[in-house]
Amino acid sequence: MLDDDDRGPTPRTGIMQITPYKGGEGKIPGVENPVKLSSNENALGASPKAKAAYIAAADKLELYPDGAARGLRAAIAETHALDPARIICGAGSDELLQLLARTYAGPGADEILFSEYGFLVYRLAAMQVGCVPVTAPETAYTVDVDAMLAKVSDRTEVVYLANPNNPTGTYLKSDELRRLHAGLSPDTVLVIDAAYAEFVDDPDYEDGIALATEFNNVVTTRTFSKIYGLASLRVGWAYGAPRIIEAIDRMRGPFNVTTPAMAAAEAAIRDTDFLAQGLAHNRSWLKFLIDELAPLGIVPNPGVGNFLLLKFPNTPGKTAADADAHLRSKGLILRGLKPYKLGDCLRLTVGREEPNRRVAAALKEFMGA
Repeated sequence: MLDDDDRGPTPRTGIMQITPYKGGEGKIPGVENPVKLSSNENALGASPKAKAAYIAAADKLELYPDGAARGLRAAIAETHALDPARIICGAGSDELLQLLARTYAGPGADEILFSEYGFLVYRLAAMQVGCVPVTAPETAYTVDVDAMLAKVSDRTEVVYLANPNNPTGTYLKSDELRRLHAGLSPDTVLVIDAAYAEFVDDPDYEDGIALATEFNNVVTTRTFSKIYGLASLRVGWAYGAPRIIEAIDRMRGPFNVTTPAMAAAEAAIRDTDFLAQGLAHNRSWLKFLIDELAPLGIVPNPGVGNFLLLKFPNTPGKTAADADAHLRSKGLILRGLKPYKLGDCLRLTVGREEPNRRVAAALKEFMGA
């Protein structure tokens, strides 16, 4: 039986001020089989080859995973023409983002910098290690390089940049990305979170691999959760300078990625036909949603990922909260963005044809179009 007083271990200062990350909702009370469009999951699911590899791995569940992820690293290196020695795998890119904070920042005056609407995990990573989270304002929902550089100090240890960014869907062009890097000290780690890189085909986009190849203070992270449809398996990877990869390798758990997860990821990255199918689906239906919703005045920026940021007016009855309630009444779940201080917005994941058409129809009805 527990003591009935308040004595007991005390967490390190700041831990209890952390608001745990909350994923996109998937249920509506009283509604059977609602459509979940809140987590930027792959509309087509996972590759059949990845599923088969996952099932086949069940024959080896009694064995520890390959802690070095040699097979998966080789497949990633082959796909992207990289040196496998400069690749590290993690339990989702989230783990690698957190490992980078733990490796390069610590309690006290150290600072971790990210943009105003950057991925919530960046703030969490800073608070988890006890350092100071610093945000720079964005311009038109896009990272502002001048604003970022103005926030850099001699205490800035890590700079996180989501490119493209979630939840805004915007990205920094190559010249701006390189200008941001040029303004940083060689002692500051630039982390380019390219979780949605596969969706971008604009010629002025750079995923960070070239920068990470050229410089000792750059690392780029990727995930199998989005275009590869393996979100439940938690597989990600990072590529960077040998000194960075070696350092975070010392911080990770010895068996941080499971055998079934690695098998599925390796099969997924080699299934180029399914990848092309997924990208074509997203390209087509992203355009459909933009074309349908833009005339309603609720799309501030056409996104380049597999989602859209929808901004609603402050008019009573037409707010984001009102839209969310209307959509839920139709069995449709989008992502509310109050934790990002974007309470006037919802984030819509590109789904399959039927949900996409239902969302467009529901929002037209809601806006009175």
